Amino acid sequence: MKIAVLGGDGFCGWPAALHLSDLGHDVVIVDNLVRRRIDEELGASSLTPIASPEERLAAWEQVGGRPMELVELDLAQDYDGLVALLDERRPDAVVHFAEQRSAPYSMKSARHKRFTVDNNTNATHNLLCAMVETGLDAHLVHLGTMGVYGYGTAGMAIPEGYLDVEIAAEDGTRVAQEILYPTNPGSIYHMTKCLDQQLFAYYAKNDALRITDLHQGIIWGTHTEQTMRDERLVNRFDYDGDYGTVLNRFLMQAAVGYPLTVHGTGGQTRAFIHIRDMVRCVQIALENPPATGERVKIFNQMTETHRVRDLAELVARISDAEVELVPNPRHEAAENELHVHNETFLDLGLQPTLLEEGLLMEVEDVARRYADRADLDKIPCTSVWTSRQQAGVPASRGAAVERTA
Repeated sequence: MKIAVLGGDGFCGWPAALHLSDLGHDVVIVDNLVRRRIDEELGASSLTPIASPEERLAAWEQVGGRPMELVELDLAQDYDGLVALLDERRPDAVVHFAEQRSAPYSMKSARHKRFTVDNNTNATHNLLCAMVETGLDAHLVHLGTMGVYGYGTAGMAIPEGYLDVEIAAEDGTRVAQEILYPTNPGSIYHMTKCLDQQLFAYYAKNDALRITDLHQGIIWGTHTEQTMRDERLVNRFDYDGDYGTVLNRFLMQAAVGYPLTVHGTGGQTRAFIHIRDMVRCVQIALENPPATGERVKIFNQMTETHRVRDLAELVARISDAEVELVPNPRHEAAENELHVHNETFLDLGLQPTLLEEGLLMEVEDVARRYADRADLDKIPCTSVWTSRQQAGVPASRGAAVERTA
């Protein structure tokens, strides 16, 4: 297949592009390189050294990979350029990673909130419009998030996207319907993924676009089979308070002797997936597209759930680290259960990489290897979201504010 990987220079996009290329597909990466500029804005960088895009692509060819091209394009701002790209390349599939992915970053300030909405929502809608305008019959695979569901389960396992309900009609009969599972975003970033979901449902219904939406858990791990072939191919390992995912942050903290920072009680239960499984899920989704006119396919892309404090204790045991409870910057329940259906990927052949199989390697081969690159000042999370009531502002004066610790 000819596959366009949008956001293919990023944390998920780069290993996915390599994996698809390694399978024999013709891959073009489309990216505006904004994630690299955000590093400069935050004064932070990946724990692993990230080569330039040109060096990455050259290294991939040098280890025997199929040549890939990088097209620098801003999907949210350059609609005409996007139309021209799709019209010229006519990809068989489009993998959409081109969104700002950090919940804390999306809550830093009004400017960051507006950027996240403008970037993410415009990128998605521009893509959908461009596919319709060009008459492109490509399968769109989008990386969403488990966060669209919120973190309460109402005593049931979260289904894969859709919920069967019964509605009482006026004549007393009960009508069965299938609806999108009600969204409950916990940040502006998660809100944009909820908006994506509605856009996908509309364009699948109105324009018969073929769309798969992957509701992904928290990524952990660094290496895929492809990124291990040359250090210039290594993936990002973010540990800072804005972009570092919780488990990678614990691994880095353990490697440098920093206490594992557990926010609040650590009773938050989250869904997780290893980065190797992420790229395989993208492959499986591409190999099982919906039919024309079919509703959006939604897969829960996760392999296991854990409480944050349990993860910290696990990492502490294998690395002899200490655990420290710190104030929670997020506006969320202190404790929650999370039960999730993920049978679709398992039935299609996914064999999950579980935490106990890979954690020690991550500590030894990645976090400790690059520990000298760590900036301990970047570990604390300073992006805080709270309600006006919590901040001492009368409820009658409105919605949400943010403050910086």
